[in-house]
Amino acid sequence: MRMARPLHALPKAHLHLHFTGSMRHSTLIELAREQGLHLPDALEQDWPPKLRATDERGWFRFQRLYDIARSVLTKPEHVYRLVRETAEDEAAAGSGWLEIQVDPSGYAQRFGGLTATLELMLDAVEQAARHAGVGIATIVAANRTRHPLDANTLARLATQYTHKGVVGFGLSNDERRGQAREFERAFRIAKRGGLLAVPHGGELMGPRSVAQCVDDLGADRLGHGVRAAEDEWLMQRLAERQICCEVCPTSNVGLGVAESSELVPVRRLFEAGVPIALGADDPLLFGTRLLGQYELAREVYGFGDEEVAELARQSVRSSAAPESVRKELLKGVDDWLAASPE
Repeated sequence: MRMARPLHALPKAHLHLHFTGSMRHSTLIELAREQGLHLPDALEQDWPPKLRATDERGWFRFQRLYDIARSVLTKPEHVYRLVRETAEDEAAAGSGWLEIQVDPSGYAQRFGGLTATLELMLDAVEQAARHAGVGIATIVAANRTRHPLDANTLARLATQYTHKGVVGFGLSNDERRGQAREFERAFRIAKRGGLLAVPHGGELMGPRSVAQCVDDLGADRLGHGVRAAEDEWLMQRLAERQICCEVCPTSNVGLGVAESSELVPVRRLFEAGVPIALGADDPLLFGTRLLGQYELAREVYGFGDEEVAELARQSVRSSAAPESVRKELLKGVDDWLAASPE
């Protein structure tokens, strides 16, 4: 039997994790019961839910479950708990750097407005990072289903916290709603303010969506981006410009982007030279965290230890981590490879 190095000991960065979706399932259940909130079967005894978001009805169901999960976070202490537990889970997976994505407008009404909500989350992130010994930064994300003016407001807010915990500006939700170019001004504001542009693209829609995120939004990284594998020229372009795809295999299967893990084009993108950062997306709804994505790389996509180590390096290089953190993590990857397999 071939021996392999333990994946939890491999230093890595996690660049695609949503705030609400990072919640532990046990925490969701506990907070709901404490507050007398009813959860649908899909979030309780039938968890993880069976999802398929390739049509409008399926996406609506996914979004509804996400909104129900958000509803249990009603107090500041819930926010601190969620981020603390997420940081602990990251440390257990060998993640030395996390970029957690949040749309403050989803919580603004209950936490005193956009600015107060973002400051609450940034403080929670700072405390959790110290607690778990993991570097954590925040990405502020606009909602593709809302008006572009809302995105402009969020971009301006995010730039006020550049170098204060916010490192990027994203665009999430249903990719079929709202053309990338409609949000060009928001991303121009964010980039001018020193933030990375990290929109979702190439998940529910094809290569054209990826190209639009690059051309219209100046994407530095792409949330998902797997549909780029359908276009050789586009993959070459991403490789040449070293635009990282935050690939979330379990999520892709869960939402019906791919019929099975084997069909998520991780190997194809990797061999084309496109940088990849494996991500868990929303563990609360898909049932697995970051370590599970690296296990898929080894067990399903046939990545040996050298290739798995390169995936980890690519995640670190594509991150917004300070140079000192990058050097430490990259050295850790080299040390992991130098160690004897178990």
